[in-house]
Amino acid sequence: MSRSQVSVVELHAVHKTYRLGEHVIPALQGIDLKVQSGELLALTGPSGSGKSTILNLCGLIDTPDSGDIVLDGKPVNGLNEMQRTLLRRDALGFVFQNFNLVPVMTVAENVDYPLFIAGVSASERRERVAAQLKAVGLLEHAQHRPDALSGGQRQRVAIARALVKRPRLVIADEPTASLDSHTADQVLELMRELGHAEGAAFVIATHDSRLSSRCDRVVALLDGRLQ
Repeated sequence: MSRSQVSVVELHAVHKTYRLGEHVIPALQGIDLKVQSGELLALTGPSGSGKSTILNLCGLIDTPDSGDIVLDGKPVNGLNEMQRTLLRRDALGFVFQNFNLVPVMTVAENVDYPLFIAGVSASERRERVAAQLKAVGLLEHAQHRPDALSGGQRQRVAIARALVKRPRLVIADEPTASLDSHTADQVLELMRELGHAEGAAFVIATHDSRLSSRCDRVVALLDGRLQ
């Protein structure tokens, strides 16, 4: 099996409900989904359709009520919280609508932080941070603070931070929602290029038709079911 055909994350017959007072809300109702290495998968659907729940399950932030989740060929259902935390640290990257950069850190320090947490040596961290910032076109901004950058530049920093640890899977929640059309196109193209080049799968929740139309595959959700 070629690298492009390897499933990075799989959901098998996944159900998830939430309780709101006395009400039981079915968030996912029997989801089957596979995302391959290097693939950009867009999750679309109205608010409440289950997009964020899938992101939280794939990102090991939440657990299903029933069904199985497999990450990089290994079942994750039985992992304890420490194991899940380490797997998030080592195998997953996250990109958010509001960037979630640390304002008191420079661009380079923001990108470096996941490697620092993972215990990567200082010399390797410097090399990887510089290479990743060059890949997103921001090497000359390495010593700037996030508030000196445009929204598109901040999102590129966030993508660099997500990819610097070479994750197998990147979880992206509305990554272009706060960007204008031209900048959104640039950010999406960057995710496509880097995802394909590095073999990272992207699972992207979005209401943005500009983004979904340019992903490799679009999966529509309604009332917790795939359409």
